[in-house]
Parts: sequence; structure tokens; C-alpha cells
Amino acid sequence: MSSLINFPRLLISAQKGGAGKTLVSLGLVSALSSIGSNVIPFKKGPDYIDAGWLAFAAKRPCYNLDPFLMSSEIILSSFLSHAASDAIAIIEGNRGLLDGVDVQGSCSSAQLARILKTPVILVLDCTKVTRTLAAFVKGCQVLEPDLIFGGVILNQIVRLRHADIITRSIETYTDLNVLGVLPRLKNFSFPMRHLGLLPWQEHGEGEVIIKILTEKIKENVDLDKVLEVAQNAPSFSSSVPIFWPNREKDVKIGVFRDEAFQFYYPENLEALTALGAELIFLDALRDSSLPSLDALYIGGGFPETQAEYLEANSSLRKDIKEAALAGLPIYAECGGLMYLGRRILWQNKAFDMVGALPIDFEVGEKPQGHGYVKAKIVAENPFYPLNMELSGHEFHYSKPINWQKGDFSLVMKLSKGHGFYQGYDGVVYKNIFGAYTHVHVLGIPVWAVGLIEAAKKWKEGLTFDFRNICQDQTLVLNGINNFIKS
Repeated sequence: MSSLINFPRLLISAQKGGAGKTLVSLGLVSALSSIGSNVIPFKKGPDYIDAGWLAFAAKRPCYNLDPFLMSSEIILSSFLSHAASDAIAIIEGNRGLLDGVDVQGSCSSAQLARILKTPVILVLDCTKVTRTLAAFVKGCQVLEPDLIFGGVILNQIVRLRHADIITRSIETYTDLNVLGVLPRLKNFSFPMRHLGLLPWQEHGEGEVIIKILTEKIKENVDLDKVLEVAQNAPSFSSSVPIFWPNREKDVKIGVFRDEAFQFYYPENLEALTALGAELIFLDALRDSSLPSLDALYIGGGFPETQAEYLEANSSLRKDIKEAALAGLPIYAECGGLMYLGRRILWQNKAFDMVGALPIDFEVGEKPQGHGYVKAKIVAENPFYPLNMELSGHEFHYSKPINWQKGDFSLVMKLSKGHGFYQGYDGVVYKNIFGAYTHVHVLGIPVWAVGLIEAAKKWKEGLTFDFRNICQDQTLVLNGINNFIKS
């Protein structure tokens, strides 16, 4: 049954990546919170690091909305289940407003704004440009006439005359107002890594960064007008919020969450919890032993930057290897996959890892895989049904070395993306499933079901073929609200 929804919301976008939309989004989230607004952050795309900073600034989870990974209906339902009528939803876009996976701009921030009927505020990098920005803004309006544009924020302004020319140009040639003018920040350093921000978990001075951005936004942006844009967002019709059946907790799933492993979608963890998992959060750097578990989930991150500490924790690595070889179900994504290997080679040093997989991983200076993934399950495995098609994403600077065919199976054939080796991903050994591909449960609900069912079977201590458990699940994959039949 549909209902009319009226949630204040806006989407922060830009003319390109690196224009400052993340810093503006962080500053707006914190600044609006500081004046009494209830702010709920969202991130467009598969990004973990920006979403992590937004969650840090808002002091609440940041949810991802991605037209590539999930349908329009799922995006609406997810937004509806997390937004609120008494809050301001701030959605940070990615790349340029119109940049998608093809010439039509499919899966762009603009497409997400259309799906959610959300006003767009453009952040413009004003470095070495003036009146041309008016042409850019006008061009966006012409190319995307169905979008709702709420205004413009100028970034990297060096002097008043610079701001005046750009402001008058935009307000003369378009019907949009300039809502803020941000000066070029002096003596401000935001460490970067791999084309993006350093994760807040590794930064060490996150509170200082957020405080600086909050002050700059409050000093230079008209927050009243920003709130007005958000509050004037049109109502739209949507299905009911996502419903996860709240089942009794009957399995324990370990989740590593520390400086080395940080990349988890909140929705993935929420789905596991709702479907019956008690999540046991672990620290791969400091916990000396592995507790009794029914399954293990190791997300992505930067294990290479923490490799010395991971190596030093030999007792935990030994426990994990023994559990893996005994058949404990383990799902590992990217950094987690690297951790399960023999060694990580980085900056001319080699660090011992768990050793459950007969693979070394070498971290280089250039991306080995970066972007969206399309794959098909082509061999039996512990978690996914055979012939299932799935979407995901990858972003890794490491590659596997010193391994032999036949030591394990590769069960995912990629039609888009790089993966583990020559268009294949999904390393399966015993009941380990490791992949460079990250998945989002709202696009692939069977992921959560498979992990829960594998944990239940392990807990029961049954001797059986894990490869067939997914064939016994009764799934409805056409809608998230009823995808599991009791």
C-alpha cells in the first residue's frame, strides 16, 4: 500500500569529483546538527570512506543509496525506512552530478535525485574560473530538466571580487541563488588515500576536522536558505519501508571492526541481526583469541597499513586458521580476503597473515580493479545459489601472487570488472568465500540468508555439504519486503 511522503531532504553534488562536496556535506551535517536540526546522512554510490565520515559527523549510521546496486523501488524503500519527517536528510552524491556508467548518465547522482525527487545543491570548485560556471549550471538544468535545483555553493574562492563575478553570473543567467561562498582554506590538511579521504578511524583528529568544517559552513553558508530548500522538497509516493523479519537470535557471527577492517554497509549488519544473528564485534589488532562463533564476516579496509600489528597478533591468526580449516563459514571481502592469505607484500616488506588461503597479496601503487562489478555464480559454494547473477563493486590496489590453479575454486565469472584473476572472482576453499567484490544486501538479499543458514548448519554440528545449503532456501528475490517466506 502506497502513502504520501514528505521528508525534508537535499542532495549535495558538484561538477566533478574533488570539488569539495564531501567537505561541504560533512560541514552541513555537523552545522545543522549544532543548531538543533535532526540530520540523517546518506551517501550515493558504493563508497565506504565518505559514508564513514558522514556517520562520524552525524553520530549515527550513514546509509548508501546506489542505482547500480539496487532498484529504484528498493532505493525508495530504504530511504523511507531511514529518513524521518522531523529530520533533514542530507545525501552526498558522487563524482559529477551527471556522471554515470554510460552516455545517458545511468546510475548518476542526477538519477538518484530524480528517484527521490530531491532538490540538488551544486558545490562548484571556483579555481581559475568565473562566468563559465554559469554556463555549467545552466547546462545541467538543460540536460536534466526534470531535476529540482535548490541552489549553489561556491568553493575555493580567493577574494571578494572573484566571488562577486561568479555570484552575479549565476544569478543573472540562471534562476538559482548562491547559498554560500567558501574561501580557500589555509593551513587545512585533509589526508587522502587512493583517490579519496583517509578513513576517520585512521585519522586521529576527526573531531578537529569536523569542528573546522562546521565553523566554516556556519560562517559562510546561509543555513536558513539551505533548510528552506530541504523543507520545500516535494512529496512523493512510495511503498512501505523495508521490513526485516525480527527473528530470535540463534547464531553468533563474528565481525572484525577496527583500524584494518572498517568497510561494512550498515544495512548488511542490520539484515544479519534481524535475521537471527548476534553480532560479535572483534578487533584483529588487539583480541588475542577467537571466541566461539558460528560464522565469521571480515569486511574490507586497509590491512596493509596495519600489517605490522596484524602480523604481531599471531595467537588470533592461529585461531582463525584453525577454525577456517575446521570448516567455520567465513565470508571475506577485499581486505578480509587479503587477511586470510599467507602474506601481504607492501612497500618492500612481507607480513605474515592468517594463512588459511594459499595466496600472497602484493599491494601496488596503481588500482588493480576499480568500479562496478557484474557477475554470475558458475560453481558451487557455501553461500550463493548456482547461476545466480549479482552486482557489486571493487576497489583494490592489491593483486594475488604465488598461487596455483586447483588450490581453490573461483566461482564468480565477471561480465564487468576485474576481480581476482582474468575476469573471475570468488575464492572458495572449504567453507571460506573470499572476493574482491563487495555486495550490498539490499541488492542481494540472498547474501544475508546464505550467511545465516551456513551459521545455523555449523552450529548444529552437522556433517553435510555446505555447497548445497542455498538450494534449500525458499527465496522471493523480486521484492525486499517479502523476500523470505517463513
